[in-house]
Amino acid sequence: MSYVGPDFDPQPPRRPRRRPLTVALVALVPGALLGWGAYAAFGGSDDGGGSSDKAAVGTPTASARSTDPERPSETPTEPTTSPSESTAPSPSGPLAGKVVVIDPGHNPGNFQHTAEINRKVDIGTAMKECDTTGTATNSGYREADFTLDVAHRMRTLLEKQGATVELTHDGDRSYGPCIDERARIGNKAEADAVVSLHADGAGSGNRGFHVILPGAVNSGAADTRPIVAPSKNLGERIAGAFVRVTGSAPSNYVGDGTGLVTRKDLGGLNLSTAPKVFIECGNMRDSKDAAQLTSEAWRQKAAQGISEGIAGFLEK
Repeated sequence: MSYVGPDFDPQPPRRPRRRPLTVALVALVPGALLGWGAYAAFGGSDDGGGSSDKAAVGTPTASARSTDPERPSETPTEPTTSPSESTAPSPSGPLAGKVVVIDPGHNPGNFQHTAEINRKVDIGTAMKECDTTGTATNSGYREADFTLDVAHRMRTLLEKQGATVELTHDGDRSYGPCIDERARIGNKAEADAVVSLHADGAGSGNRGFHVILPGAVNSGAADTRPIVAPSKNLGERIAGAFVRVTGSAPSNYVGDGTGLVTRKDLGGLNLSTAPKVFIECGNMRDSKDAAQLTSEAWRQKAAQGISEGIAGFLEK
């Protein structure tokens, strides 16, 4: 994936949070990921999140479309409402009072706005492009369509548990938002957790998911030091739940088999004042991963796994 965003506003004072997860719970992910080392068949990220083989800005795949004609017709395993429908948060759910911001990486219209998304924005440590087009499967299923679909499914699941859910975009704008604006949306919402959704564009044979955590940055408008520890907690819980629900293995090409990667070059993380992670749900350029990413049933599992990880973090 590739991720980038515009003007950073200082964050208003945040409401107090509960104390970080105890050391005992931090052991959750290593246990959840145990045994995947043998999954040798499985195989990073720009501010879209991912690896170097992202689709070139302004040059979408010729066959790019929102559905993949090569996948069989499937029935989603969960939503009782349409994935794109938002339901009122349950006032008595376990996540009542919690705010979650979901950031669907990229935008299907980015390729039509190359000048706008190539504009540089300040991410604290450097100047970076506003956004990118993202990647796509070899048959044309776009990352931007994937991320928006999973975001809708997550919103339904989290609202049923009482959370207030906000998306950084909902297919309601022609391009973007830029990476700095995406961070600002989570900050202004005073989110309890923010997750940026992506799928990678690495070489064939590279498989599996990875969660990107913010490194400690203190430069210009960026100061991630207060969110490093809670973001790691959030990322570990998401990784553990993602393995359990989807059956996917951690990446075989980054993260040393842990499914966790720390980075300091992503504006969406650098400019966040709320606990935030990115997740690369798989590699669109690998045929086996692509078969999962284009499956409605698997996307529902992905949404459930990420949502369960968020819920575990918020309920601590």
